[in-house]
Amino acid sequence: MIKIVNYGLGNIEAFYNIYKRLNIEVGVATQAEELKGADHLILPGVGSFDYAMNCLNRSGMRETLDRMVLEENVPVIGICVGMQMMAKRSDEGKEPGLGWFDAEVLKFNAESLLVPEMGWNSVEHSDDPIFAGLPASPRFYFLHSYYFKCNNRKDVIGTSDYGHTFDSAVRHGNIYGIQFHPEKSHSNGVRLLQNYANI
Repeated sequence: MIKIVNYGLGNIEAFYNIYKRLNIEVGVATQAEELKGADHLILPGVGSFDYAMNCLNRSGMRETLDRMVLEENVPVIGICVGMQMMAKRSDEGKEPGLGWFDAEVLKFNAESLLVPEMGWNSVEHSDDPIFAGLPASPRFYFLHSYYFKCNNRKDVIGTSDYGHTFDSAVRHGNIYGIQFHPEKSHSNGVRLLQNYANI
């Protein structure tokens, strides 16, 4: 069963409804006990980095998530701020991130760009199974003012351009992160979420 981690942030209902339409078993976890039985995890996120980290830390699920992801190798995908939380740190705040990637989150240069990036952008991706059946440069919906910079380039499976090239999809073993919103990206997003369920 896919479990969506509900720590108070993210489009929980949208993910839930997509998987229900796909006839894929899905549930929502609001406490550590409810994470049991998950064979896939979704870590959504919206808003600021520090607020999201504080919400997750207060939820009582942080320790269980670390164990499931890092020790039991349960697949997890972080989405938008959920992806950024997987880095070590962010320019947006002072709280340490989850540190699941050797990465940092940096601010777009607002002097040369309209920030946030809001709207459709393409992703140049590798042949990772999460992109199976998608075109070479699928378009997804983005909404962010900060971007993910992965220090281990082997972990990068997708990049996008907004003023410069940034990492829009990453993978380290069982851990995925995507900067865009698949739940707002129509058929491409639905296909990606279906692919994730099959990994």
